[in-house]
Amino acid sequence: GCLVPPSQVRADCQANSRAAVIYPEKHPVVEPLDERALAAILTEPRSALIKQYQKLLRMDNVQLEFHPDAVKAIAQEAHRRKTGARALRSIVERLMLDIMYDLPSRKEATRCLITREMVENLSTAELLVHPSSLPKPESA
Repeated sequence: GCLVPPSQVRADCQANSRAAVIYPEKHPVVEPLDERALAAILTEPRSALIKQYQKLLRMDNVQLEFHPDAVKAIAQEAHRRKTGARALRSIVERLMLDIMYDLPSRKEATRCLITREMVENLSTAELLVHPSSLPKPESA
């Protein structure tokens, strides 16, 4: 194949079906996403990653909450990695890994809160138990 600027394309190369011609003026310039845009991607679309995890946990009657500072920290970490929105998924998956594994055996769990500290330490989230769902102590 041919991969040359248009000014250097020869007639025989143009006839080759595998020829590829670079037209720099037609390639859009893509700006890197800033932290605000990454946070919006994480929370705003109907199919946002956070909403997907909230829906998954809701099926087990667990309320998943991301503190606003946690969302900001996730966006900051993704921005630091310079891999755009792809980093969002890997960060959130790391936070949720143990929760998704433990949840089926933790029927007493009612809530999961993701904090900035969890994001900064790249630790996994924890399931919380509502006091009313704890077993009552037996009376003597």
